[in-house]
Amino acid sequence: MCFLRDWSAEFAMTTLIQALPYREWIVGVGLDSDEKNNPPVKFKAVFERARREGYLLTMHCDVDQQNSTEHIRQCLEEIGVDRIDHGVNVLDSEKLIDEVAKRQLTLTICPCSNVFVTSGSKAKEIKRLLDLSIRATVHSDDPAYFRGYMNENFICAQQDADLGKKDIVQLSRNAFESSWLPRPVKDGYLAELDAYAAP
Repeated sequence: MCFLRDWSAEFAMTTLIQALPYREWIVGVGLDSDEKNNPPVKFKAVFERARREGYLLTMHCDVDQQNSTEHIRQCLEEIGVDRIDHGVNVLDSEKLIDEVAKRQLTLTICPCSNVFVTSGSKAKEIKRLLDLSIRATVHSDDPAYFRGYMNENFICAQQDADLGKKDIVQLSRNAFESSWLPRPVKDGYLAELDAYAAP
């Protein structure tokens, strides 16, 4: 379940409270939409309540937006998210790189939508993140809107950064490892991935 950051924090809190009776069907909460003048800390109390209620936390830190690195810092230091959606601008700060790597925090990167909102797919940045042992993954964002489902996003990333089989398998492994599925379900998918990728 996601809150719209260009609406008020009070509206987000109301949404969270109204959703509590359905807690068994909702694993986590996120924050998306227009980031300009809507930093993560605007919703700190909402996400603190969500954490107390047992939800996992994620927030959009879109690519090359105003204050992108500061928003990532807030997600890490003030909100304590379990995942960052997009988040490529972590590469702008050695401190953020170190912190994301230390926490094994996942970044969900969307090459096709990046082409629409910034200067290119950021596929080369995905490769750099992999080389830094950061848990980068490839995602589709809003596939109908950005004209790219999962296959198109993988193809875009592969072509733009000349990714090899090892990179593609690692991106897929990262996605399963960082999913919010129960461990036995993850292990089942990872076993299928290993069998598929075996020489």
